[in-house]
Amino acid sequence: MTDAKLPTTDSIQELAAFWDAHDTTEFDDELVESEAPVFDRAGAIQVPLASGEAGAVEKMAKAQGVSREELVRGWVFQNLPPQTTGR
Repeated sequence: MTDAKLPTTDSIQELAAFWDAHDTTEFDDELVESEAPVFDRAGAIQVPLASGEAGAVEKMAKAQGVSREELVRGWVFQNLPPQTTGR
């Protein structure tokens, strides 16, 4: 048996790292199946970009070692008033 505890974070990166290092069978007695969505994407916004613009974003993200989404999200946070970001 494992001494690991199920994570309580909502960070996708932390959850991915945890499940990369653990097997779900280690937690059979703690996991329950859910039919409800786990992640709410209601706040998602699609931003149409021309292929050249999308390519430039991809290149910048790769240079910074982040995903396109993380890069653009960072730009949005830089321009929102602090009380609206939830950070």
